[in-house]
Amino acid sequence: MKVAIVHDWLTNYGGAETFVELWLRMYPNADIYTLVYDKKKMKGHFEGVKIYTSSLQKLPFATKIYTKLLKFMPKAFESFDLSGYDLVLCSSSSCAKGVIVPPHIPQVAYIHTPMRYAWDLYFDYKKRSGRLTRFFMDKWMGSIRLWDYASSQRIDTIVANSYYIARRIEKFWNRKATVIYSPLNHRRFFPAEKPHHEDFYVAFSRLVPYKRVDLAISAIKGSGRKLVVIGGGSESEKLKELAAGDNNITFTGRVSDEVLRGYLQTCRALIFCAEEDFGLTPLETQACGRPVIAFGRGGATETVIDGKTGIFFEKQTAESVKEAIIRFEEMDNKNCFDTETISAHARSFTEERFQKEFTAIVEKTRQKICNKNFETR
Repeated sequence: MKVAIVHDWLTNYGGAETFVELWLRMYPNADIYTLVYDKKKMKGHFEGVKIYTSSLQKLPFATKIYTKLLKFMPKAFESFDLSGYDLVLCSSSSCAKGVIVPPHIPQVAYIHTPMRYAWDLYFDYKKRSGRLTRFFMDKWMGSIRLWDYASSQRIDTIVANSYYIARRIEKFWNRKATVIYSPLNHRRFFPAEKPHHEDFYVAFSRLVPYKRVDLAISAIKGSGRKLVVIGGGSESEKLKELAAGDNNITFTGRVSDEVLRGYLQTCRALIFCAEEDFGLTPLETQACGRPVIAFGRGGATETVIDGKTGIFFEKQTAESVKEAIIRFEEMDNKNCFDTETISAHARSFTEERFQKEFTAIVEKTRQKICNKNFETR
């Protein structure tokens, strides 16, 4: 079976890219189609895989400015010719799901989220953008929404990574989605051989606005507590300025899997302030045996068990995070969080379970299309 995997872009290695690698383990001979590909940033990943990029790859600095090219993304993805494949799989949080697939070829889209900047986070992105970006958002976003809705109607089967995202899909696209939780890579994340923790907290994510790492920094700054900020992104310098003057807050930038795992295995807890689509980072921390202090909305509510593998805070404010840290420490001092209980919960998100459930969805979609083709003869 000849399989095409369509992914938004390959410019930084993160959760969505580990998901594509999972599909490649399931379909090892698949080809990848993507908007732009930064081979240097993806070093050690996707080597030996056929990767086809859009015409936007030819633009100067394409792998740096691609987020500014939203207006041109629909056409770029629709230009891919997928007529020679037996199955098309789309991994999408932006426009990848909008490829044009012939009616006889099954298209299954795994939706990490409908594009945030077009729908529910539109005003938040607009508020944080410069004058020129705001001008083009006003000018173009209406047509982007229309295309986003129209292209969602072409997909044969939609799979969501959480019930939270399934609700957003229904709200914005009026489509029902099957929920299959993303699996955890237990080869990368596991407890220390001799579990213990040290007196520091971790904030680990891409350093971009919606991740709200600023809340973790503001909550910790001046408290005497230690915070290690792991990751890189457009907010790096701004967050360093926010943390200035507190030597207990350190930034590591991007780190290797081994170093990351070491931090997650020995931190007191992860502080996770984003309204996340699924909550993979909290799950990775739990796999290392450590609890999570998370915002109580979004996908994290489906991967963290309140009072057992972590706790939630109610509002995306520094004050709410501070209160949660104090509450967490009171519980932690009473030994409320057990390493084995936490890691066992994370181990339930297995790759085997995902493969079984996803393969069944693919087969059901293929059978449905086969039956429709037979009926039209």
